[in-house]
Amino acid sequence: MSIFNELKASLEEVVEIKSGTKKAAKITRYEVADVKAIREQLNVSQSELAHALGTSVDTIKSWELKRRNPTGLAAKVLVAIKRNPELFKELAAI
Repeated sequence: MSIFNELKASLEEVVEIKSGTKKAAKITRYEVADVKAIREQLNVSQSELAHALGTSVDTIKSWELKRRNPTGLAAKVLVAIKRNPELFKELAAI
């Protein structure tokens, strides 16, 4: 099957799902962390949070301003920190 035919079939499936004539095989939902609220709950600076997560201060700023959302492992770690703030102390010590 050519790439064009694959894309066409995918778009046709999207239309069917959107119109309700077909159910999606899998729906994945992610909890988008409120990074600023988590950081304020921890009472730490953007720099301290960036260090603990192994990322840059600019990335933390982008997340807090909602220009970007944390994804992958960072998103999971932030949710874990929100649920268990003691985890931050462990990460910060590494």
